[in-house]
Amino acid sequence: MSFKELGGSTESLYQNIKVTLEDARAKAYSSINFYMVLAYWDIGRLIVNEQKGKERADYGNQLIKRLSEELTKEFGKGFTSTNLKTMRKFYLTFENSHSLRDQLSWTHYRLLIKIEDEKRRDFYINECINLNWSTRQLERQINSFYYERLLSTQENNKEEVKNEINDLEKPNNINEIVKDPYILEFLNLKENKKFLERDLEQGLIDNLQEFLLELGKGFSFVGRQRRITADGDHFYVDLVFYNYLLKCFVLIDLKLGKLTHQDIGQMDFYVRYYEKEIKRDDDNPTIGIILCSEKNETIVKYSILEESKQIFASKYMLYMPTEEELKKEINKDREILEMEERIHNYDK
Repeated sequence: MSFKELGGSTESLYQNIKVTLEDARAKAYSSINFYMVLAYWDIGRLIVNEQKGKERADYGNQLIKRLSEELTKEFGKGFTSTNLKTMRKFYLTFENSHSLRDQLSWTHYRLLIKIEDEKRRDFYINECINLNWSTRQLERQINSFYYERLLSTQENNKEEVKNEINDLEKPNNINEIVKDPYILEFLNLKENKKFLERDLEQGLIDNLQEFLLELGKGFSFVGRQRRITADGDHFYVDLVFYNYLLKCFVLIDLKLGKLTHQDIGQMDFYVRYYEKEIKRDDDNPTIGIILCSEKNETIVKYSILEESKQIFASKYMLYMPTEEELKKEINKDREILEMEERIHNYDK
């Protein structure tokens, strides 16, 4: 039954409740976000104070590494060495905590601290607050030299430059904001990743995970949709394993469609990230596998850093499935899943 059929002021009541909930959620997000920003500023301050008088580079690196290990154990995965260095830079950029603005998220600040010129940085801070810019809007404007273009634009054309962003990006939406991975990470809550996977991809990943674990060649399951965060952007690796015989991480990404240079570059980025941030000193180099499954063809590509190719050829392939084995498994699984889907649709 619709609101109209119920009669009375039911539609108005619903709209009032909706506004109340959206307002409450926005305030709750703003409060959590600002406490997170203040905490990260304070962590940066504590690190800087500890490092004063101890300028040796090796001391600073070891301190950050040790803090990262201990904080990750107790507070979750938001404390990589890179993130701690970002907090340190955050404090050094905004040494007066009273200058921090509660309208800006941690992602806003991660972008702003890359701007060295204080006047230019203050301009973007004010624009973010006055125009309610999302982090994507801020990033787009920084990358398109918005500040510089405004300075060089004649007065009668400035409004045109200012309005162009409204055609490209939507303003902040509270339903997206409350899913911010940084907020979930700060609260040590799990992300709901169901929206990231389509049915076919989900089925292929399920079967691939089972296939590798049944190989009996040292594969130990680490996780699915493991998040990587770099420069405020979030990426997800479909499957992550650790092979205890090879002593290395194995990253797998599944794509439905043709293999692109972008897919290869993305996996190379994942591998380099694990090399720098995740693997231990006694681990062997990380392996990446890209699986691109099309209707009539499946392509499998191993992603190995150049300096690791020799060890890959001589040792890894004793324990890793061949490209042909992976192709065969994916094609078989895809055929079965598509058949099951056709049967399901027929039964309807």
